[in-house]
Amino acid sequence: MRRGGRSIPYGSSPLLTSATPVWRSRFVVAVLALAFVALAARAAYVQVIGNDFFQRQGEVRYARTIELPASRGRILDRNGMILAQSVEAHSVWADPEDVALDHPRLPELARLLGLPLAELRRRLDVEARNFVWLRRQVDEPLAQRVKALAIPGIYLRKEYKRQYPQGEALAHVVGFTNVEDRGQEGVELAFEKELVGRPGSRRVIKDRLGRIVEDVRDIVPPVAGRDLQLSIDARVQYFAYQRLKEAVQQHKARGGSAVVLDAHTGEVLALANYPSYDPNDRRNLTGEQLRNRALTDSFEPGSTMKPFVAALALDKGLVRPDTPIQTAPGRLQMGGFTISDVHPYGVLTVAEVIQKSSNVGTVKMAMQMPARDMWETYARLGLGRRPQLPFPGATGGRLRAYQTWRPIEQATMAYGYGLSVSLVQLAQAYTVFARDGELLPLTLLRTDEPAHGVRVYSERNALAVRHMLQLAAGPGGTAQQAQTVGYSVGGKTGTARKQEGRGYAARKYRAFFVGLAPIDAPRVVIAVMVDEPSAGAIYGGVVAAPVFADVAQQTLRLLGVPPDVRVQPQIVANAIEEDPV
Repeated sequence: MRRGGRSIPYGSSPLLTSATPVWRSRFVVAVLALAFVALAARAAYVQVIGNDFFQRQGEVRYARTIELPASRGRILDRNGMILAQSVEAHSVWADPEDVALDHPRLPELARLLGLPLAELRRRLDVEARNFVWLRRQVDEPLAQRVKALAIPGIYLRKEYKRQYPQGEALAHVVGFTNVEDRGQEGVELAFEKELVGRPGSRRVIKDRLGRIVEDVRDIVPPVAGRDLQLSIDARVQYFAYQRLKEAVQQHKARGGSAVVLDAHTGEVLALANYPSYDPNDRRNLTGEQLRNRALTDSFEPGSTMKPFVAALALDKGLVRPDTPIQTAPGRLQMGGFTISDVHPYGVLTVAEVIQKSSNVGTVKMAMQMPARDMWETYARLGLGRRPQLPFPGATGGRLRAYQTWRPIEQATMAYGYGLSVSLVQLAQAYTVFARDGELLPLTLLRTDEPAHGVRVYSERNALAVRHMLQLAAGPGGTAQQAQTVGYSVGGKTGTARKQEGRGYAARKYRAFFVGLAPIDAPRVVIAVMVDEPSAGAIYGGVVAAPVFADVAQQTLRLLGVPPDVRVQPQIVANAIEEDPV
């Protein structure tokens, strides 16, 4: 520095000779010390206290946990035939951040996936997302063609897809799964916990392009679901479905159902419904196709209830099989209502009342006993409560408390009006005649052990009614077309008007037949229902009984039951008139 042309040395500057305040230097040192303490505290927090959080945040940038999907268990029939199985499939997904919307191969990808190009670009034009499904569960050739496009950001992921080899014949039994491999209907839903597997995992390091660099821990393998073996016999099921389908189409009916039970074990051998659907291709599926009619539909069972009333009257000692009942003139007045028979039969024995399906004779037996006795018997037969089968949507039907019954209601309930049942309930109820008075519990899983039922009727009286059912399916009965070649049969027809609003439709019916065979040692109980036949014939003996005959003969042959009839019975070809109730 110069002052007046003279130079002043730096060492003699007056600023250096002035005293510096002590607090200033101490303040600076304190600030520096605090800064180092803060840095040390932060380092300790990052390295020790908050280490897990920062470690996770770091791993998020490069580490991924890949879920390894597990295969669902197979569903098998009683003979080991596959009804449902899982097969590998590929799903196409994308990381929108890595996909260029103007990539030249994007139109080809859209074509392969069956998407409009605009829709594909809309899915890929997503902010703050690094995963989006483009199409689930494509077949192998399509997956390879997508892979060959080599579009950055487009990937394939292995999943499992359910296949149903038996198609529409077993659709209502097996059900189906959704795209996430979760049960939605039938056995797939009812046994979801048993069938679903436990997925595995794989922890890997990926680079910026999503490529796996290395595994960072041992792979946890997936555990497949447990196989399930049903009581269903796929051969019996397929035949019952085909025969039911033919009957529905022949009689121009709205639909139908058939149930086949093993009278020894209570196993469900077949549960068929028509119309049905293909569980492998559920496009355009309607509720009419999806409905499991044998379990979800309830209806008034009509004349199929008469044998239960006769058995109860026998148990109460009110009648014997040969007790005469006057049914003339074929009509009965009660509470302002008229109960009628199709024909004026005159005097009938109890056995003939069942053989001819007389309403008047059945009502006269029913009105000799308290309403409570009828209600308790119906309840012991399982009516009014949901079946034990684990199917979703199974109905329990309707059975009102006996205290609310008027005399006319007790009378109509004797021949199947005023209460409702499902076809499965009706089939189970008839096991009391196949098992000498015991009601069998039903099962959908295979079992080799004889079932132990609950006694409803005495053995002697159940056997007596079983022979009445044989008369009903023989000459002079209402179900002569239920006869089979080589096997004796017995059963009961029913033809019930359908409810419509508060009354009954004039020309809409349900036709039923429930029977068992062979008659001396029943092995199967079969129930058939045809809804709204409209081709002329409406009676159960004409519409439903022939289905029973064919299914019973085929089932007994498949089960290895030896024939008990040596001569071929005469098949009645003409329409048999039957009590329409």
